[in-house]
Amino acid sequence: MFIRQFYQNKDAKVCFSRQQASDFAKNVADDFNPLHDIEAKRFCVPGDLLFAVILDKSGLNQEMSFTFSGMVTDANELYFPNAVSGSARVTDDKDKTYLSIDVGGKNSRCETLTESLVRSYVAFSGDTFPHILGDLMRENSVMINPARPMVMYESMKIHLSTVDVTEVSLKFNKKETELTVDGKRGKARLVFDFISNGETIGYGEKHMVLSGLREYDQEVMDAVNQEYMAMKDTYRQQQAVNG
Repeated sequence: MFIRQFYQNKDAKVCFSRQQASDFAKNVADDFNPLHDIEAKRFCVPGDLLFAVILDKSGLNQEMSFTFSGMVTDANELYFPNAVSGSARVTDDKDKTYLSIDVGGKNSRCETLTESLVRSYVAFSGDTFPHILGDLMRENSVMINPARPMVMYESMKIHLSTVDVTEVSLKFNKKETELTVDGKRGKARLVFDFISNGETIGYGEKHMVLSGLREYDQEVMDAVNQEYMAMKDTYRQQQAVNG
């Protein structure tokens, strides 16, 4: 599957180079979070890449939930399960947990379906900022600290009525999506539906934590969004030049 170019198998463990993780973030997920830049001091591997590796190694279940509990860097060598029955963890040599997985229902090892779901999901994640989160913050009159934006990927889950299909697309469910604000902290619940052959066959949720919230300022957020989009444009122009 295409995802295998973005990680390395080292004996019984998995590791990620900064280049692999950054390429996945920018070229697959359209995610330009500075934490995924190769030169970032606080570099971390995208949570969506960990999710994709789980599906590549253990397959897709009708019911799946993922809880992220540690930042993965290029220095980590992790144990990923090759099959999940009930629950499993992604750990290091010291048994520290970075990702917990719970599954249920039928399992599919169809690479065509898995790749379809992964590509659809990470494309959705690329729209999270500034589009989806931007709208939620404006509606709730809060915004992140532009000098130190703290948005953490906390958990996600998916439910599928069937895995006996070969392709799936994702549709954002704005009606069910919400941001709950408690002082300077917020929790975003992003909801989406899975579509196959024109029919809804399931749904999913992505949960994110926002810290350091403050009163919304449209002018400031416009500047943040412009800077973010300019960063994307610069990267794409460089990619075009480098061929």
